[in-house]
Amino acid sequence: MENFKKLLVIIFLIVCSIHPLCSQSLESIRFNEGSHLSIQSIEPGIIFPEELPLATYQIGKTEYSTVTSSGIMDVSFLMQTSQLGIQGMISFKNISADTLILHNVVPLGRSEKNVYITGKGSHGLSRTYLFRPDHEPLNVILPDNAWELGFTCAETGGEDHIAALVRRENKSLKNGNLRRFETILYPDGIIEYNFWLDKYKGDWQNGLKLMFQDRLLYDVPVGTFDNSLIERDDLKWIRDCFAVNLMMTWDKRFFDYEDNSFHVQQYLEKMKSLMGGYDVYGIWPTWPALGMDQRNQWDMFRDLPGGYTKLREISDLCHKMGTYFFLCYNPWDESTRSDEGHFDGMTNITGIADIDGFVLDTKGGSSVELQNAVDAARKGVVMYSEGMAVPRDMQGIASGRVHNALYYPPVLNLNKFIKPDFAIFRVAEEAREPIKREFNLSFFNGYGTEINSFPPGRFEWSDQQMQYWGKLLMIQRENSTNFFQYDFIPLIPTSVDSIYVNRWATETKTIYTILNLRPAGYDGNLFQVENEDACHFVDLCKHEEAIVNKIGDKDYIQIKIDAFNCFNLGTNNESSVSAIARFPKLLSVVLSGDKLSFSSQKGDKIRIWSGEPGYENIPAEYDTKLHTIRLQDVFPDKEGKFVIQAFEGKELIDERVIHITPGTARLISETKITEKVETAPIGMVTIPAGIFKCDSYRVGDSFIPYPDNLTSRGEEISMKKFFMDQYPVTNTQYKEFLEATNYQPKDTTNFLKHWINKQIPKGQENYPVIYVTLEDAKAYATWAGKRIPSEIEWQYAAQTGNGNEWPWIQETPVEREEEFITNTLSVWKIKGIDSTRCNLGDGSLYPVGKYEKGKNPYGLYDLVGCVWQLTNDVYDNTTYRYIMIKGGSYFSPKSSFWYVQGGPRELNFRQYLLRVSPSFERKATVGFRCVKDAR
Repeated sequence: MENFKKLLVIIFLIVCSIHPLCSQSLESIRFNEGSHLSIQSIEPGIIFPEELPLATYQIGKTEYSTVTSSGIMDVSFLMQTSQLGIQGMISFKNISADTLILHNVVPLGRSEKNVYITGKGSHGLSRTYLFRPDHEPLNVILPDNAWELGFTCAETGGEDHIAALVRRENKSLKNGNLRRFETILYPDGIIEYNFWLDKYKGDWQNGLKLMFQDRLLYDVPVGTFDNSLIERDDLKWIRDCFAVNLMMTWDKRFFDYEDNSFHVQQYLEKMKSLMGGYDVYGIWPTWPALGMDQRNQWDMFRDLPGGYTKLREISDLCHKMGTYFFLCYNPWDESTRSDEGHFDGMTNITGIADIDGFVLDTKGGSSVELQNAVDAARKGVVMYSEGMAVPRDMQGIASGRVHNALYYPPVLNLNKFIKPDFAIFRVAEEAREPIKREFNLSFFNGYGTEINSFPPGRFEWSDQQMQYWGKLLMIQRENSTNFFQYDFIPLIPTSVDSIYVNRWATETKTIYTILNLRPAGYDGNLFQVENEDACHFVDLCKHEEAIVNKIGDKDYIQIKIDAFNCFNLGTNNESSVSAIARFPKLLSVVLSGDKLSFSSQKGDKIRIWSGEPGYENIPAEYDTKLHTIRLQDVFPDKEGKFVIQAFEGKELIDERVIHITPGTARLISETKITEKVETAPIGMVTIPAGIFKCDSYRVGDSFIPYPDNLTSRGEEISMKKFFMDQYPVTNTQYKEFLEATNYQPKDTTNFLKHWINKQIPKGQENYPVIYVTLEDAKAYATWAGKRIPSEIEWQYAAQTGNGNEWPWIQETPVEREEEFITNTLSVWKIKGIDSTRCNLGDGSLYPVGKYEKGKNPYGLYDLVGCVWQLTNDVYDNTTYRYIMIKGGSYFSPKSSFWYVQGGPRELNFRQYLLRVSPSFERKATVGFRCVKDAR
């Protein structure tokens, strides 16, 4: 054997001397002359830290290496080079007297230092595993014609690394038998494996990309793959589909024999409410009924209730609901009525019933003839294979299925990596058990799910499962472009094992899909990202801004992924998923109280959701220009999370999340500007423009929380010039309003209760009007060409730009207490408060303007100790509404701490007036004054 190997090297060198491509790529493998097919180096310039076998292989349960002779299997290698690196053929010959089972051939050998793919265990359909250093082996799906392949990425210690692939050459079999994963070799039996080796740079995924994606596993000659059908614009719509449903026509959800009625609309509407609706709905009237008589498969469609005409109605219904309509096609139908050809029948039914696609029963690929048959009716009709198309068959079809014959599918489907722009759907059945894992794996792998409704029965878990699926579907549909890019990187490094991350990138957005197989879930730094000021990260499953933590000079995403019950391990209900999006910062979102201002630099619409986005929820929708809304107006009584999303068509391009703590009081009132005037009208004083800052507020009983706003955080506010009534509105002024307008509130309970027979009590003409609601006050203000002041306006006018605590200039400055002031004469004395400045709370109302020494520097009277004065500020905390009132009043109950703290109150004191009804709101201590806007 050693002499044979030397002969091959000599032949190779002779060939190289005349081969025009030998100078390109890799040139040769240099073997160690002292051992059998042990690689010493690869020319030019690749030297391994230690020698590698050309391959390892198993016979039965025993592993062997090409470094030494097994004594029962003769291994030889014929090598050649090309532009595509080194190629060759490994030949295995049974030189024993026994029957041998050969399997798990791994190029460059199994090694804990390398990434490699080979079989593990004895599963009949999914024996293939991906082995990575320091990780548990991961079950993967390979093309149906490549189950026995072996693959290795070997790091060299230099810049260039090596990827190697072997595939069995089935036609080379002599004296043996082929199985999916094994080759049975009888004595003197021979089987050969094609061998390819080339170099790559960077991470091991680049080596995988080289052999699987760029070279397509050498299933077709490199560079000859015909991508024209997959790239047809009229067929690309299938890429935006992630939910397919196939149903037999004797299903009562399609047509019920008892009531002789179709129920397709009710069924599709229900699915739309649960999971956003099926992207594709297909029916199956043939197998297992076809062949009972001479009718062919097209006859079976004709004999459905209503025939082709009804099929057209169903197709129109599906299209109206945003669903494509598929039929089945049975290529094996060769024994029934034959005077209608397959292709003619397909063209005919496509044109009449406006069919969108065909499920190719038993087929893993399509044909030019089939596509031509539907193209003859109309463009845009998709062929949908029953089995997953292998790379060479992907040239003739745009979509296909991962069949449910493989129960409990492997975690990673490498078919998606081979051809990311090929639309794949995993077939799943609800009949067996809850199938959360099925949905999670489709989501993780970036493709769709087909619910195969063929098995009978109704399942109690169905609706809940559909709702769960809908959350994942929304993410897939809104980011579908990402899942068809060739920049897809599977299994990026994670900080813990059993949590897997796939990276799907476009030029503007990156999606990371995450699959968790740890029952306890996870909370911590998981994977590295590229973080820039112009981008941010969002958890699309929880709809929260994702946290990026810097560790050294690297940025890591901190993720919270849900736990699941440990007893679900090993079932189709295990696992949890998440998704992280890296968005450019396109949305501008500012929340101030209840006002939300938003816009987007790009896109065509903005959606705002109260709570998490979902098909059971309804968003508010706007264009991308700057908008300011009150959340209470758009989402009454909603609080907590609000999600703001920007879209370009169906594609999500940015997302922001804001939170309003439950119970937060939000300003819901609006200030309507009056006609502006130059000088102060009679009875009003000028409040000049200035800067206002209130370091803190004093409040009464705060069992019901008071609102936060700009001034309570000590921020400065620029105030415009305006005019304010010098005194509170009096009974006389209000009577003039009534006589001029005949105003009468809808609910008159307690309205002007202190008047006698609708007349002002004698002597109280100049007293402040009381027993009015905010609406009563606003009606007066509108008539007078004025408005009710906001709290900030009232407080600025009262405190002035100096922020005075009381209207008058205090003679003895004192530090402000942390809590509200108890009304005691001793405290009032040091504050300069006495009966010459205001009513101290004796319970008696008085005429406005009585206290000359109590006016403030702007000339405003009766700011404290008169009546509580209404402001325009109405707050809503989703449970209660209240009005902010200011100034205290003439009434101060003394016997209990729990009373509303009346008497004169500090100018920065806040008191809410709870809104129940006009009868409740109209009080003997509440009045108002007005303001008017200035030019």
